[in-house]
Amino acid sequence: MWKDAAAKALHTVEFRAPVDATALAEAERRLGRTLPAQLAALLRETNGVVGEYGTDVVWSLERIVEENLLFWSPDTFPGLYMPVDPLLFFGDNGGGDQFAFVLTPERPDIFVWDHENDSRLWAARALEDYLHRSLAGDGDWYR
Repeated sequence: MWKDAAAKALHTVEFRAPVDATALAEAERRLGRTLPAQLAALLRETNGVVGEYGTDVVWSLERIVEENLLFWSPDTFPGLYMPVDPLLFFGDNGGGDQFAFVLTPERPDIFVWDHENDSRLWAARALEDYLHRSLAGDGDWYR
C-alpha cells in the first residue's frame, strides 16, 4: 500500500528493504514511545523512502531513532528552540526543514519544523497525503 502510494506520486522513488517486527519493537523501546501506526506500517514495507535528488522523504528506522533521541536530549539545543518532545521527526526536505508527527496530543497530521525560525506549520493531513505532496511537489510544497 505505502510503496504504491509513493510510486503514484513519483515513479523514480526509491525503497529499501522492509523492517521486521523485532526492529520496530527495539526502536520503540529505545525511543520510549510507540511509533504512529501509519509510520510503522510504512516501515514494514520499506525502511525509508528516497525522493528526487536523494532526499530522505521518510528516514530509515535507525535514523528516526537517532535523530529523535538527539533532538529530545536536553543538552542538544539548550534554549535555542521551543521543546520538540511532542514531535516525532521522520523525514526532511534536504535543506534542513524536518517533518514530524505530533505525539502529544496524538494526531495523524504531519507538521514541518523550520530549523531557521523554529516554526512548526501544518504540512499534510496524514502520511499518505505527505507522501503525495512531498514526492510530487516542488521544493516549497509545504509553504
